[in-house]
Amino acid sequence: MRIGIVCPYSFEVPGGVQNHVRDLAETLIEMGHEVSVLAPADEDAELPPYVVAAGRAVPVPYNGSVARLQFGPIAAMRTRRWLQAGDFDVVHVHEPVSPGLSMYAAMYSDAPVVATFHTATPRSRAMAAAQGILQPVLEKITGRIAVSELARKVQVEHLGGSAWEIPNGVSVAKFAEAEPLPGWPGAGGAIGFLGRFTEPRKGFPLLREAFVALAARRRDLRLLVAGPGDPDDVLEQVPAGVRERVVFLGLVSEEDKRRMLRSVDLYVAPNTGGESFGMILTEAMAAGTPVVASDLEAFRAVLDGGRAGALFRTGDSTDLCEVLAGLLDDAAARAELVARAARAVSRFDWPVLAKRVLEVYATAIEVHAVDTGPDWRSSS
Repeated sequence: MRIGIVCPYSFEVPGGVQNHVRDLAETLIEMGHEVSVLAPADEDAELPPYVVAAGRAVPVPYNGSVARLQFGPIAAMRTRRWLQAGDFDVVHVHEPVSPGLSMYAAMYSDAPVVATFHTATPRSRAMAAAQGILQPVLEKITGRIAVSELARKVQVEHLGGSAWEIPNGVSVAKFAEAEPLPGWPGAGGAIGFLGRFTEPRKGFPLLREAFVALAARRRDLRLLVAGPGDPDDVLEQVPAGVRERVVFLGLVSEEDKRRMLRSVDLYVAPNTGGESFGMILTEAMAAGTPVVASDLEAFRAVLDGGRAGALFRTGDSTDLCEVLAGLLDDAAARAELVARAARAVSRFDWPVLAKRVLEVYATAIEVHAVDTGPDWRSSS
């Protein structure tokens, strides 16, 4: 099958949607399909061979974060050219209501269009107000996928229609086989965080506060942080005697991310909201690292209601500190979380999920043939 996948966000910047697109594309290629991914990126950027760079992205505030999108006449023209050159059996767009490549691909595609909705922002006035403008795009979509119940609910309430719920996936074997970084986790214990630590909704200040409290009575405890941002912005509020125990890796490759997750005794997701799934949780689970996460609905669903990972009260650094302390002192409890997580994460393994995505593709192709006629390709 010839499959075109569109990522609306820059492939040069790590992110949940980008990782989802990359892993899905690589899994489908391993299964024998022809896959091309269109995404914002500079033409001289170092990209996987299956990615077509559509040009430089523009940062736009979105969902409490910054989305790097590409839109405008040039982006639309490049999308048309990519569709024509690919002659795809199906086009799979991600976040089709985001301005840019996914929206253009849905509008211009003559092939069946499948859309995946990642966002789980309830009561979106902007989305509700834009429904009329988006209607031509939505009408082109033959099959809809939502990565979580929250994302499906937002899509249904604001955009109408239903959707298959297929979660974000993880390449379990790659994480389980990764080697820890040299010298980690160490006898004194190590806690990990991965993400944009300067972004408020990622909750790093909560973890920083909890770590400072723990470090005061655990002299060798360390905090390993990976992600974009200036460490000086977050170290100012860390006591001088503790700063040297906070290690920043900066932006990491996929391989080093897997190694980083294997290098800590506990992975912490202190996010305060705006999450539809929690891909980093499944990655930590696949790496065999116990997870401590905010008690968000999306995180609770991934962690099997708190059985495959420990939950703390969202926004409560004191509760986080207590949960971390208890697990650092209880190796048996950590081992039990790892065992439960291994069972839970198996349903998120990409080879399993890719088969479900292919079923959606097949259904979309059948529906499209009924709606447009079996010779839609020759008439396009």
